[in-house]
Amino acid sequence: MVTPVFVCTGFLDSGKTTLVKETLMEQEWIEPGLTLLILCEEGEEEYPKEYLDEKEMVLLKIDEFEQLNSTFFKNCEKNYHPMQVVIEYNGMWKLEELLAIKYPRNWELQGVYSTVDGTTLDMYLMNMRNMLMEQLTESELIVVNRCPEGVDRSGFRRALKVQNPMAQLIFEGLDGKIIEPSEEDLPYDVKGDKIVVEDMDFGIWYVDAYDHPELYLHKEIEFVAQTFRPRGMKENMFVPVRKIMTCCAADTRFYGYPCKMEQKMDIKKGEWIRLRARFEYESVTSFGNKQPVLHLISMEPAKKPEEEVVYLG
Repeated sequence: MVTPVFVCTGFLDSGKTTLVKETLMEQEWIEPGLTLLILCEEGEEEYPKEYLDEKEMVLLKIDEFEQLNSTFFKNCEKNYHPMQVVIEYNGMWKLEELLAIKYPRNWELQGVYSTVDGTTLDMYLMNMRNMLMEQLTESELIVVNRCPEGVDRSGFRRALKVQNPMAQLIFEGLDGKIIEPSEEDLPYDVKGDKIVVEDMDFGIWYVDAYDHPELYLHKEIEFVAQTFRPRGMKENMFVPVRKIMTCCAADTRFYGYPCKMEQKMDIKKGEWIRLRARFEYESVTSFGNKQPVLHLISMEPAKKPEEEVVYLG
């Protein structure tokens, strides 16, 4: 039987304990039975005995990284036989060293979750960017909490996506409520008449263009893609596509919006192009359903991007 291991990391008092108590331990996939909680630093928020008893958790405190080794984890398995393990990690220690440790055979890393204090985010980006990003490179979920008004959400998103394009990013306000994404969260500027979508941002644009077509209506869009013409599509149309990973490596497929041309054109499948097109929202089938549609301005050969697969997040 597999014992899932969950790692929560972040700097001191960034909200790790709150994330464990209010989010992680409330998930339906937390198995009934003993949860081993390995606490690597103590902040202002604590785990009261009543909470530990209620959740059937055993807490082990760690003072030095050297205590975390294969022998320690083997003894944890032998002594407690936990249903799951939660490691609240010290954000000043290297995460890669924790992940490199040899764990008991039945232990399996299920997720790395990180917290960032929004009140100090700009300072970290200016003065400690490398240290901040180092602890976020393996995270599936990153919660930036306590965000004051005006925090540079788009700057942080751009910096993060270079290091970890797969991460799901959530911003919370000072009131603890999730901040709904807006124009300023997009990695490109939608205020002008032309929008250039960089390689790694295609997935973000693809989703946002469907959800908020009004932001792109009548504007020029430029991006790199591969050519594709589905069977039965008219010869004055094709689909510029990118391979998008929706959740995991096993769920990767091509996505794109139809592109209309003024005249018929031979399209060779799979060629890389740089496309410039006018964005419209209209019907392309007899059913009358509207969707994003591109109108070709120009296209030219382009180099294959370093990363063929892009991400939705």
